[in-house]
Amino acid sequence: MEAAVSSLSSSSCSGCRWNNSSNPKSLRHSRKSEYSSSSSPEHLRRPKTLSTPPSKPVTSKPPNPLRILRNPNLPPSAVPSPNPLVTHLSNKLWLSGKLNPAPPQPVDAIVRVTVDEPGSANASQENEFRQTGKIFVGNLPVWIKKDQVAEYFRQFGPISKVILIKGHNEIDNNAGFGFVIYGGPTANSSATKAVEFDGVEFHGRILTVKLDDGRRSKGKMDERESWLRGTSDMLGHNSGWYGERETRRSDLQTILDTQPENWQAVVSAFEKINKPSRKEFGLMINYYARRGDMHRARGTFENMRARGIEPSSHVYTNLIHAYSVGRDMDEALSCVRKMKEEGVELTLVTYSIIVGGFAKIGNPEAADHWFFEAKETLPALNAIIYGNIIYAHCQKRNMNRAEALVQQMEEAGIDIPMSIYHTMMDGYTIVGDEVKSIIVFNRLKECGFTPSVITYGCLINLYIKVGKIHKAMEVSKMMKLAGIQHNMKTYSMVINGFLKLKDWANAFAVFEDLVKDGMKPDVVLYNNIITAFCGMGNMERAIQTIKDMQKEKHRPTTRTFMPIIYTFARTGDMRRALEIFDMMRRSGCVPTVHTFNALIVGLVEKRQMEKAVSILDEMSLAGVSANQHTYTTIMHGYAELGDTGKAFEYFTKHKEEGLEVDVYTFEALLKACCKAGRMQSALAVTREMAARKIPRNTFVYNILIDGWARRGDVWEAADLMQQMKQENVKVDIHTYTSLVNACCKAGDMLWATRTIKEMEAAGIKPNVKTYTTLIHGWARASLPEKALQCYEEMKAAGLKPDKAVFHCLMTSLLSRATVAEEHVCAGILSVSREMIELQLTVDMGTAVHWSRCLRKIERTGGELTEALQQTFPPDWNAHRSFTTNENSHYYDQDETEDNDSYHHHHSLDSGIENQDDFHDELDNSTWF
Repeated sequence: MEAAVSSLSSSSCSGCRWNNSSNPKSLRHSRKSEYSSSSSPEHLRRPKTLSTPPSKPVTSKPPNPLRILRNPNLPPSAVPSPNPLVTHLSNKLWLSGKLNPAPPQPVDAIVRVTVDEPGSANASQENEFRQTGKIFVGNLPVWIKKDQVAEYFRQFGPISKVILIKGHNEIDNNAGFGFVIYGGPTANSSATKAVEFDGVEFHGRILTVKLDDGRRSKGKMDERESWLRGTSDMLGHNSGWYGERETRRSDLQTILDTQPENWQAVVSAFEKINKPSRKEFGLMINYYARRGDMHRARGTFENMRARGIEPSSHVYTNLIHAYSVGRDMDEALSCVRKMKEEGVELTLVTYSIIVGGFAKIGNPEAADHWFFEAKETLPALNAIIYGNIIYAHCQKRNMNRAEALVQQMEEAGIDIPMSIYHTMMDGYTIVGDEVKSIIVFNRLKECGFTPSVITYGCLINLYIKVGKIHKAMEVSKMMKLAGIQHNMKTYSMVINGFLKLKDWANAFAVFEDLVKDGMKPDVVLYNNIITAFCGMGNMERAIQTIKDMQKEKHRPTTRTFMPIIYTFARTGDMRRALEIFDMMRRSGCVPTVHTFNALIVGLVEKRQMEKAVSILDEMSLAGVSANQHTYTTIMHGYAELGDTGKAFEYFTKHKEEGLEVDVYTFEALLKACCKAGRMQSALAVTREMAARKIPRNTFVYNILIDGWARRGDVWEAADLMQQMKQENVKVDIHTYTSLVNACCKAGDMLWATRTIKEMEAAGIKPNVKTYTTLIHGWARASLPEKALQCYEEMKAAGLKPDKAVFHCLMTSLLSRATVAEEHVCAGILSVSREMIELQLTVDMGTAVHWSRCLRKIERTGGELTEALQQTFPPDWNAHRSFTTNENSHYYDQDETEDNDSYHHHHSLDSGIENQDDFHDELDNSTWF
């Protein structure tokens, strides 16, 4: 018995050496297999000639491959039949087999296997490898297609699949034979009926139809086992064609891994593959998907189908990924419908890509739909698809839904990866929730994660968004202490934060730190530096920076030129603005609607409305359509001029173009109506807003309150403020200032004083414009003492007076100096000294008016005259001499009194006009 065993094993080994001797590569594999076989248990390496007793078909999970190692004394009947999975895992456990070798198997177990009747073993193997409902079809025409074969054999029953073996030389033709697999409960009887038609004529050929005997499947299994054992005589290729194709495939994979940016090299490597398979086509579709090249991905997909290769779920998923990256979700869904029609299964990866695609285009509703379908269809979800759906809701400010999804992940036992923490922090940054963002940051550290540059970048972005640049700099120091270096994005965010504060010095300091760290600025950083130069007014350096970009091989974008164009247009230098516009075109940048809007915004700020409107014609010639921002900017320009007719004209054009009408558009209309004093028209605009279900925000209420304040209707203004509180609309400093202005216009200074107290009780401190409005009110009430007291309160609050404050206060004091007490004159001297210290100079009209008031107080000049004349323009003496010698009749007593009255009211109205326009900053923010 032992001799039989030894002779059997020796013959097997000698056969292996003989089969591998013809191929050096095979010989190496053979020697390697001999070395491994000497150290592995015998029952894990059975000779190919040994057979196992017939076993029942496996209907449950495959046997545990580690069962034999755990219990080597099992009876032979319990030992599973040879399985490639078992052999594969056993080879992986070679180290454990050496460290803990299993005891030798009893000899009689091997003898029982060897003495079994060969007929029964072979029969069981045939039954094991034979597929139910599968027939062999031979002598087919080489040009025949799958659908034609399926159409003919469908008469015997439903067909599950048709397999045509491709020819080696011509990939468009088959090798003349194939297989038909019937499906359904009648698959076996359908195959039996089809075999009865053996020998029929089919397109000029006599077909050979037989039941599948399992030889092909068994041959593949044996070959696979031989490969795993290293004893196959097919370790080499049948011909040079196989070896060449395998080399080409390897070259393609290498280029995809090492040179993905070299598109030409990838395409060239793919084209060198003769008769590419589904795997190679899938690699190319995936490559194009990562690049977002959905058109080439689709072309490769159709090329694969034209060669008769049916796409798998993996290939379809790659194509859907290409459309998702290209943000064409309609085509992605058409691929999904095609998959369902063809019966191709949608995997978890497919659903994740679809959800992620809708998240990128900002459609959380569609993302939710496919997420729920995945949840109902698949047995379990993973962190990737949860991350995509959470990202979709965070970008749309649906933080409650995002928090609920995180809770679902925790309840499902899915570990939350670091990327989801970052997504949640970014979502809280968008909504400005500083507290919860810090909570997520602390929780991230509690869970054992080490904050990365992305984590700190989320915090920096948060503090910059909420206007706390000092906090952002503290986070920057934390990064350095943690040993984490800034990247280009974090530097750009910090610089952008200083630009918002117009802190040019610190912006350039951060830029210098970036250069010291050895980083090379990118296009985004160069754009920020150009914005800083434009903010400083150093336009030549801004233009030079563009040239520096080009020297560093960076291509400027339209965003690069926009701040320069806008700055020149805002200062009224349209010649230079158009020069930069032409420079942008010569640099290869195509003007966009945003570029034209920069020209229009600059012209509107300079009130050059005719030139601003002419830009619309330039846009039409360039083939660029005006957008919502374009028309809203022009409407704001006419609103500043109080031209209601023009504002409504462009509002009509706005609607005719089919553009969205939002709250900013209505703000421009309301401002035009309120500037012109047409409050009934303003009320009609608010009614249309209500009809469109556009809620009134703080800006809208401020414009309406300011409109009633211009008319001195304090009751309407107060009623609007009450509505704001009822609707939970935020009441800000501009709202209170407008109400104070309404009280001052109505002469109700007691109500104005109460408003100031109510404002301070609400935690809102008056600003310079609020005090200026109040000083103007006391001046109109002929109470300069109260105006002077209000001025002292403003200085005590730490506010710095501006020209409008001095104008109102001094005019009020001078008008009452002749009839008021002596302390008014002391106040005039005190205010004059402060103006001299601040080196303030009034305009010629104000100097003339104040000079007439001084003439009434000091007929021949005096201390007040000498002090106040130091604030007059330098050419005041020449102007005074001219008016005295040439126009002496102008100073007639009666006429002088009339002119005093005119100049007094005119100067005050012009002064308060600047205070009523406190919405200018607000309007500028809406333009951008």
